[in-house]
Amino acid sequence: MADPKHRLPTDTDNGLLVVMSGPSGVGKTTIARAVERAIPDSMFSVSATTRAKTDADVDGVDYHFVEEPAFRDMIDRDAFLEWAEVFGRLYGTPREWVDEQLRRGRVVICDIDVEGARQIKARMPDAVTVFVLPPSEDELLQRLRERKREDEAAIQKRFAEAKREIAAAKASGVYEHFIVNEVLETAITEAIGLVREARS
Repeated sequence: MADPKHRLPTDTDNGLLVVMSGPSGVGKTTIARAVERAIPDSMFSVSATTRAKTDADVDGVDYHFVEEPAFRDMIDRDAFLEWAEVFGRLYGTPREWVDEQLRRGRVVICDIDVEGARQIKARMPDAVTVFVLPPSEDELLQRLRERKREDEAAIQKRFAEAKREIAAAKASGVYEHFIVNEVLETAITEAIGLVREARS
């Protein structure tokens, strides 16, 4: 519930944390962005990272860019809902911002992997957890190839990782909802419906 002393006219008491996961190429970010557009007071959580900022990155929009000592200090202070080390870089979801938005009745969407979802669900059992699946492994492989971003060796590596992630998601017990993205519009409608139902 929002602090009555600092309450805004737009504050409500139905804040909701939505965790969306899915393998690379499955369309989860497209679906998550569509949910954000469809639900007026929803917003994406912005992760903190120690990776270098590129020219294309906007600090505070794409990521919060922090130095490793500052990130390690945040870990020590239990300032993350979840965090992970990926290829030598640290990534995490800052807890304070998420808590503030939830107090204000917002929908906060986190686009994270299975391990991050596991950490968040342990801390925030009321979070709505959604995993986006491909219609089939063959279809996922086809989609990865159609992106034309990588050579075949890299695609096969990504495909193997995707299969591992799907298996981990199904075995984890973390996800309440599995959406099969066969027709994008249908998957989007299903995701929006899940979030609206969870809020009501």
